[in-house]
Amino acid sequence: MTAIKPNIHVVAPTATHTHTIIFLHGRGSTATEFESEFFESQASDDRFFTQIFPGIKWVFPCAAMRHAEVDNEEMCQWFDMASVQRPNERMELQEQGLQESVEFLLRVLKDESAEVPMDRIFLGGISQGCATAIHALLQNGARLGGFIGLCSWLPFEDAIQEIVQKTSSPTQRINSIRQLLSLDHDTEDPIVLQTPVFLSHSEDDGVVPVANGKALCDGLKALGMTVEMSCYPDGGHWVNEPKGVDGIVAFIESVMERSGF
Repeated sequence: MTAIKPNIHVVAPTATHTHTIIFLHGRGSTATEFESEFFESQASDDRFFTQIFPGIKWVFPCAAMRHAEVDNEEMCQWFDMASVQRPNERMELQEQGLQESVEFLLRVLKDESAEVPMDRIFLGGISQGCATAIHALLQNGARLGGFIGLCSWLPFEDAIQEIVQKTSSPTQRINSIRQLLSLDHDTEDPIVLQTPVFLSHSEDDGVVPVANGKALCDGLKALGMTVEMSCYPDGGHWVNEPKGVDGIVAFIESVMERSGF
């Protein structure tokens, strides 16, 4: 079934634009719904993300409406899948949607890089949004400012583990991963692996087991990426407040400081 074209929800900066964050919602949500809930999250000092970072442009892409085979209904999702608890099941359901969503995100990244350079753009998401954004990151040919992932997993985890075991060359690894989605993005420079990553997951997540998030962390580290992961005892399938918010803020601030802001 042909997917309805995704759209984008943008929250403009209230000060001089210095950085951009592209953040993807989860399966069954929408860009506007996620933005509203995410911006209600507060740090330890009771401030919201837009108050802490007035110079950041927030870009919230919205997934297309796709047919969910298991549920036999149309829903807003980046790709179809059999189970978020067991994401490696029935990978054939995931491939087309993941490929289309990654291509869409690569266009979003290119468009946003016309305003600020790639090393001042963050990419990330929650749940299936993060899972999609990870592959968009690995398909991208440039180092980003940072990656932020919440409550998620690594699609094609088994295949990526096999790639890591078969070759020690970063270039060969990244190109082999790109071929998993049959996208033509081969490179001689695996600089994207230098993108710093922050992951967050709650132990009581009843949707995506924290073990899946830890496997995502291990998989990215095996590729040679620098990954910081924070796990919290509570928070469910969302951002722990306030410590989880503090962690995201600290990560963004550290990247901004390194880029001179």
